[in-house]
Amino acid sequence: MIRCLIVDDEPLALDILVDYIDKVPALHLVKATTSAFEALSIVQTEQIDLIFLDVQMPELTGIQFLKVLNGKCRVILTTAYSQYALDGYELDISDYLLKPIAFDRFYKAVSKVQNQYQPNVQQVAAEKPQSLSPDFIFVKTEHRIQKIFIDDVLYIEGLKDYISIFTPTERVITLQNMKKMEEALPAGRFARVHKSYIVAIDKIESIERSRIQISDKIIPIGDTYRENFYKQIEDKNI
Repeated sequence: MIRCLIVDDEPLALDILVDYIDKVPALHLVKATTSAFEALSIVQTEQIDLIFLDVQMPELTGIQFLKVLNGKCRVILTTAYSQYALDGYELDISDYLLKPIAFDRFYKAVSKVQNQYQPNVQQVAAEKPQSLSPDFIFVKTEHRIQKIFIDDVLYIEGLKDYISIFTPTERVITLQNMKKMEEALPAGRFARVHKSYIVAIDKIESIERSRIQISDKIIPIGDTYRENFYKQIEDKNI
């Protein structure tokens, strides 16, 4: 059993990681806290094997926390900013997760940590998690962070400076790029079909002449993505 600590000053980020840890039987959550100083105290008094550590925190940054920790336990950094990756790896972190964090990427990082422990610890990969796909994602809109259920997503359209997520009832606009959104979605359920479109495979109504119909929307299939898309579709053919 890997004993975990979560340190993040965003309550929503804490909730997501708590949910993910609960899905993996080999992980045990000792504490989730928004305070870096409380986390340091816990590390001194409790057995902690793995810390999920945010980088940007008001009391103490994640990089400063790592320096104080001095290799006492394994650390996975979590942040929305990739520029901190190099600093983290120089301080011997186990992995680096970019927000929004998809469950399959989280699971891969946890498996890597488990493999760094002694052989007598049971393999995380051998223990089946409750689910390999997240039920929802959180996205930042202009005024709030919004929860979107994966099953509700019809398709995603990328524009110059933002993307739109379409569901049967609404359009959610977020300042995000297509690559990060594609990585956050569960593999196998969505397909990138164009530089500007990601579609939910189970929401496709028909495909004709390099065009996809989802509800009343016609979506083009780009030349770059055609081969991979049709391969995904063929894998689901009966």
